[in-house]
Amino acid sequence: MTSDAAAEVLAVLVHEVRSPVAALFAIEEAFAEARFDDDARHELERLAVAACRGIERIVLDASVASLRLDRIEVEDLVRQAATAAALEGARVESRIADDLPSIEGDPQRLRQALDNLVSNAVTHAGADGAVIVRADSSETAVLLSVADSGAGIPLAEQDRIFEKGVRLNEAAAGSGLGLAIARAIVEAHRGTLTVRSTPGRGSTFTIAIPRA
Repeated sequence: MTSDAAAEVLAVLVHEVRSPVAALFAIEEAFAEARFDDDARHELERLAVAACRGIERIVLDASVASLRLDRIEVEDLVRQAATAAALEGARVESRIADDLPSIEGDPQRLRQALDNLVSNAVTHAGADGAVIVRADSSETAVLLSVADSGAGIPLAEQDRIFEKGVRLNEAAAGSGLGLAIARAIVEAHRGTLTVRSTPGRGSTFTIAIPRA
């Protein structure tokens, strides 16, 4: 492996491991709060296990195109991503349609992609903005969307944001890798990741994964 390739792999690892590590810190803080009942603590335990498995997978297998296929319950995937972000202090909520079909995919890889979209949305929504994670379906696909109330993206830049290293706002936190990694994961599932955005009215990123 060349030095440039090794540096790129390291950059991806550092970027991707941040989200589950941040989730673990938030879960640890939440456990200390007496307001959580047994059911809530059980859900925190599930989130902690998912974060640990995510870290293990990222460290042992850096290739985002490497998939371990399984049946995925979309409701769990969306709720966990939204709950983990909310525990970290973000204004994130989930909205899940009834009777969603299951999909075949890699649950940890899709969680990576969804976490990256949520993190991107939280960054651009701003301190007073809200993020909504939705799960719905069409005749051919299951749709996972992440919407923010931020500044939006100019039409001319909407393809470029999926390129590695591209950051439209250099003052904002981030490495410019999250959207590129998310799209690579989705395309490895034979799906698509698209954006719909109007400047001044926020953005919505949508993952479409073929029905199982």
